[in-house]
Amino acid sequence: MSQRIGIEVGADPGPGVLHQLSGVIAHEQGNILSIEIVEEKSPETVTYFEIDIPGDTQQLVRGLQALPVVHRVTLVQTMQKVFGKRIIIVGGGAQVGQVALGAITEADRHNIRGEHISIDTIPLVGEQQLAEAVRAAGRLPRVKALVLAGSLMGGEIEIAVREVRAQGLLVVSLNMAGSVPDAADLVVTDPVQAGVMTVMAVADTAKFTVERLKRRVF
Repeated sequence: MSQRIGIEVGADPGPGVLHQLSGVIAHEQGNILSIEIVEEKSPETVTYFEIDIPGDTQQLVRGLQALPVVHRVTLVQTMQKVFGKRIIIVGGGAQVGQVALGAITEADRHNIRGEHISIDTIPLVGEQQLAEAVRAAGRLPRVKALVLAGSLMGGEIEIAVREVRAQGLLVVSLNMAGSVPDAADLVVTDPVQAGVMTVMAVADTAKFTVERLKRRVF
């Protein structure tokens, strides 16, 4: 049976190092789920991996330590275990703050019951900037839901919303002007309630699913 592990590797900087590290992981039948170069500068580059591995983790550690370019190898808790599911809130500053208030309060209620949900916010203005943020949310690890908090969004943002929804990302929108509410999974007028409902939608400890709702605008 495979297990998910987090592993941090300090190694020489330079081309080809990542290839060597991934070669050892592949040799041990490890499946790389995510990778991040945490720090890239002389004299050491720090790379973080999350891996599903069916075998002995210590054998993987020894294999990595045997590489001449490697300085140190450390087993760490996975980001999934520490920070869990992520909810991203983007839009106007005032609306973002109110959505975050509801989301953080509700996440705290579930997290003390064993859930792990983290809330990220970024106030942004401008159609292109918001569209880029929506698309980027689909590329971020562990993101389960995106909340669009503003008073007017449409155009390229709507197209981006439809794209990330097609990838399986839940999108919640405030009830605002523009075409984004038409493209979202769920539309909520009150920003605090939008934050609460988004957390409830992604929490395993909540008895709430968007699919069971008989309407999508509240």
